[in-house]
Amino acid sequence: MKPSYVLLLGLLVPQAVTAQAVATMKDVWTGPVANVTQAAQEVPESLYSYRPVPTVRTFGQLVAHVAGSQNYLCSIVLGGPERAEDEFEKQVMTKAALVAALKASTEYCAKAYAIPDVASRQHVQFFGQDRTKLFVLGQNAAHDDEHYGNIVTYMRLNGMVPPSSRGQ
Repeated sequence: MKPSYVLLLGLLVPQAVTAQAVATMKDVWTGPVANVTQAAQEVPESLYSYRPVPTVRTFGQLVAHVAGSQNYLCSIVLGGPERAEDEFEKQVMTKAALVAALKASTEYCAKAYAIPDVASRQHVQFFGQDRTKLFVLGQNAAHDDEHYGNIVTYMRLNGMVPPSSRGQ
């Protein structure tokens, strides 16, 4: 291989690797957020005040936390205005209002997961650290997945089958 081809290949490969970064991250995020949303819709309102032990969030607070965190994290990616992570947890909300807040935060985050790959490499402040927007999107996906794990436990403790376990 001629040296000029090696140089060209070296310049193109990193671009090819990152060309679908945001789309891939969106794929990572859509499963967990869909499961959280489906669970939020299916769990009866009577269980929204359920908590396995006094030291953890209620089911409703988990839904509120995911909605607020999505708004907060995606506002960083989209350039603000920054939203409070706990904006919904501080309120007493009905199941319908919490599901609506979760759906609205998901629609808002869909805009963040639609940014161009070149924009995803821009740096932002994230908990006092210099991070890329793609990193923040990854944190949002991981956070949603983490709390879906909590939701699975809450559902199982109440005799319910979580969305991701159906048909298995």
